[in-house]
Amino acid sequence: MAVRKLNPVTPGQRHKIAGTFESITASTPEKSLLKPMTSSGGRNAGGRMTMRNIGGGHKRKYRFIDFKRDKDGIAAVVESIQYDPNRTARIALLVYPDGEKRYMLAPNGLVVGQKVETGSGIAPEVGNTLPLAEIPLGTLVHNIELHPSQGGVMARSAGTYAQLTSREGKYAIVKLPSGEARMVLVTCRATVGIVGNSDHNLERSGKAGRSRWLGRRPRVRGVAMNPVDHPMGGGEGRSSGGHPRSRKGLLAKGFKTRAKKKASNRYIVEKRKK
Repeated sequence: MAVRKLNPVTPGQRHKIAGTFESITASTPEKSLLKPMTSSGGRNAGGRMTMRNIGGGHKRKYRFIDFKRDKDGIAAVVESIQYDPNRTARIALLVYPDGEKRYMLAPNGLVVGQKVETGSGIAPEVGNTLPLAEIPLGTLVHNIELHPSQGGVMARSAGTYAQLTSREGKYAIVKLPSGEARMVLVTCRATVGIVGNSDHNLERSGKAGRSRWLGRRPRVRGVAMNPVDHPMGGGEGRSSGGHPRSRKGLLAKGFKTRAKKKASNRYIVEKRKK
């Protein structure tokens, strides 16, 4: 995956850095794995706006992704690599010998025609999913389960990965993309490799319109509001607004919001990077 910078023939293209889509091999999604998506525009069931700065955007259809990878002992063939408008990563269409088709997150290095498997006793190769107990230490993984048979919930964004650092009894210690080291049951599964489209963080939209296509409406800065609307509003001239805080007054930039007595704290070996 690479990015390209466009010639500045228009103001919107002057700062635009776009992906090349060179890894995508099919432009039409699998119809049997699609579901319509509705947009609320930030409104609740009563029609009142409960979330600001949401609305518009291009119409999308949801792709059903197989995060569980629970079809054990059967090798599937990668038919195509496709674009998914609902996530930053690319997705791969798998075809099983019985004719069933499923989508999975496409890791770096996955190619069309490659065979991928799930379950115990398989080789820890890119695209294969197996329990943490059978993955060699130091391996880079993604789509990690937090509970057995739950389905992968960690390290699923483009270019992200976690590293299996050690095993102690029934727990494995995994270093997550945030820098947090966490204990996970060795019976939980993970997929070998790094999530594809790793250059996604280098892209730049170039213009405000591309944010509108994604369903993001303009956001007014707190310091530009009146004191009645935001704690950082008001003041003579262009004042800084004081310590950064949310519209409801919660401190930002360093204020910890995680509960000190949260039950899962005991599974965290090392806190995430500040």
